[in-house]
Amino acid sequence: MNKVLSQDIEEIYNSNVAWDSLGGKTILVTGATGLIGSLLIRSLIHASRKGNLGIKIVAVIRNVDKARRIFGEAEEITYCVHDFSDDERLVIENDVDYIIHTASMTASKEFLAHPVENVKIAVNGTLNILDLAVEKHSKGVVYLSSMEAYGQMNVEDHLVQEDELGKIDLTSVRSCYPEAKRMCECICNAYSVQHDLNVVSARLAQTFGPGIAKEENRVFAQFAKSAIEGKDIVLRTEGLSEGNYVYTVDAIVAILTLLLKGEKGVTYNVVNSDNHMRIKDMAELVAQELAGGKIKVVFDIPADKLSTGYAADTKMHLSSERINKLGWEAHVSLKEMYSRTIDYLVEGSLEDVGV
Repeated sequence: MNKVLSQDIEEIYNSNVAWDSLGGKTILVTGATGLIGSLLIRSLIHASRKGNLGIKIVAVIRNVDKARRIFGEAEEITYCVHDFSDDERLVIENDVDYIIHTASMTASKEFLAHPVENVKIAVNGTLNILDLAVEKHSKGVVYLSSMEAYGQMNVEDHLVQEDELGKIDLTSVRSCYPEAKRMCECICNAYSVQHDLNVVSARLAQTFGPGIAKEENRVFAQFAKSAIEGKDIVLRTEGLSEGNYVYTVDAIVAILTLLLKGEKGVTYNVVNSDNHMRIKDMAELVAQELAGGKIKVVFDIPADKLSTGYAADTKMHLSSERINKLGWEAHVSLKEMYSRTIDYLVEGSLEDVGV
């Protein structure tokens, strides 16, 4: 396994997660081959082996070959092939103690090209998972939402709390993603009330770190690759939107904290409140401090910015106060996020098979 990724998984194990509470439990993870899903599974297996916990994992996937390339032949994992864009019900024979629902489209261009599938995967998948949780009398469910659920905001005088929401333009095709995230949070709350289901929503800030796919093309990956290749960072927007970020290690610990400690029916921001800056300032950070000033930031803005699939500019600085009260704190700065991600990409991910 990649050295940087291995160190991150050990760091997750050494966090304050109450691993013993997961001993002997079965945990179902959707989106298991994605960045968050795969890191969750690797972390759970690592903790189970080191602590002799006997954790079992049901990994919901679409491609078994891809899953085996990531996890090898880990005996702790049972694979379940399912496509949430279909109406078919997810069937699991064994008990399921906990569920972490990460499955989602993540690429902006996919939101534009396949908005209907985006909505289907979000809504059908969440209903499917919550019905399973009710059927199995699961102890806890975490739904992975997104900071995009906030929509467009212009807040300058305070940190944004979970009960504040901005505008979502329903005439924009790209709004299929943030609006679907809002709907799924609403569905989770409905199940928490009607079925007394212990489900919480984790509203993740932009999350990245070792484990990102080689083909990842979101802004953070473009910046990191530019630093590695010594190429100028090209911005397709003015870069005025304010970003909120959290490192993968911090995010995984947050999700597991919410699984065990989150309050039923509540939404939590998962963000490092210190990791906040405009996109263009982040580009300058990478160019100057990570690439040593050997590259620069240039602008190449298309006439039709909607064609890029980027979200509209927003001004907000997210608060982590609510999840901090559960004992979680973020530790990794934005500069360190990039440093570790670049080290990971430079080392290469060809050996990232197994756990």
